[in-house]
Amino acid sequence: MMKAYLANGLFSIGDRYVNEQIAKALREAIDGIALYVPQENDAINDKSAYADSLAIAAADLAHLQESDVLIAVMDGVEIDSGVAAEIGVFSTFNRPIIALLSDVRQQGRDNEKKIQALIEDGVENQFIYRNLFVVGLIKQNGVIVNTIEQLVDEVEKCLQKN
Repeated sequence: MMKAYLANGLFSIGDRYVNEQIAKALREAIDGIALYVPQENDAINDKSAYADSLAIAAADLAHLQESDVLIAVMDGVEIDSGVAAEIGVFSTFNRPIIALLSDVRQQGRDNEKKIQALIEDGVENQFIYRNLFVVGLIKQNGVIVNTIEQLVDEVEKCLQKN
């Protein structure tokens, strides 16, 4: 049985919805996957209750340590700080990281007008930026994909390797 950890923000309706969709797709595609989704852990993420920083760190670290693969969502204005921390920790285990970056600003990389505008005026950047240290940690043992379908395919490839 494969154990996986889904890292993403979990405080907005959008993040929670994306997490639900990813979890549903993975659970439907991969029989028996043990998928840890922090927002489903009410012991630390029921925000009407109380969990301190040490309890949150202990719970999430335990699940990171036992996971075979990390699934990390890189969407948003910047990579969520918790996700960046989870990527950093997990990268030390030398296990696969599959990141999802669905931002539409990745499109048009071959558009000469966009490239020329960026060259002429650095603030006319119509592309996206992600912290290159975090990107490098992912690429050491993983991949960055653009769709949930690609993400599921990559997780299935990890399962086949195990």
